[in-house]
Amino acid sequence: MSHANARLTPAGRLVLVRRIAAGRPVAHVAAEMGVSRTTAWRWWRRFTLEG
Repeated sequence: MSHANARLTPAGRLVLVRRIAAGRPVAHVAAEMGVSRTTAWRWWRRFTLEG
């Protein structure tokens, strides 16, 4: 469960990783999703390691 101020829900995180997987730059996807590059990299790394 996401906390009240979370920018990305589980569905939003899926959108984020799918966009990155499609070859889009992480910085661009992060800006579109309203999160930092660090956060986008964190979720991308988790996805690649854990699925």
